[in-house]
Amino acid sequence: MPLKLNLGCGHHKLPGYLNVDSQAQCSPDQVVDLEQFPWPWPDQSVEEIRLSHVLEHLGATTEKYFGVMRELYRVCAPNALIHIAVPHPRSDSYIADPTHVRPITTVGLSMFDQELNRQWIAEDSSTTPLGIYLGINFKIDNTEVDILEPWYSKFINNQINEDELRTAIQSYWNVIGETRIVLRAVK
Repeated sequence: MPLKLNLGCGHHKLPGYLNVDSQAQCSPDQVVDLEQFPWPWPDQSVEEIRLSHVLEHLGATTEKYFGVMRELYRVCAPNALIHIAVPHPRSDSYIADPTHVRPITTVGLSMFDQELNRQWIAEDSSTTPLGIYLGINFKIDNTEVDILEPWYSKFINNQINEDELRTAIQSYWNVIGETRIVLRAVK
């Protein structure tokens, strides 16, 4: 039977999931250091993964981060979904935590999409085709963000339009608090 993993669960356990953390004091179902490879689950055995405020804590070195991404891909069944929630890298919640080692962005995760990789190669883009280089393939199915105040109120009250909000997101700190991304394993 395919597994559902709640990786880096901390004290937030989810029913119906194998709750995994590196810290035994959190009382997870299974203690696993996600930066030690291989992970203890068989190839293609997982149908769904939750990483809520976890991925930004993993992979201080590029080698370790690539190892995490390879293991995510290895354990995922075809079309498995990975639900990722991370603080936006231009938010106080990201920068304030000394255990955050890597900003996670939609653009960064799109580098593991082999279809985009082939398009970039054809266009002679300088974007690194990590999916092809690492032999993994994740497609972004969905992205959502939490817009912080006062930006959210300004937007819903029509004080700024969508283009102005987009410019604010690209230009200022503390416009987005959290980003949620759903990846699908393409196999």
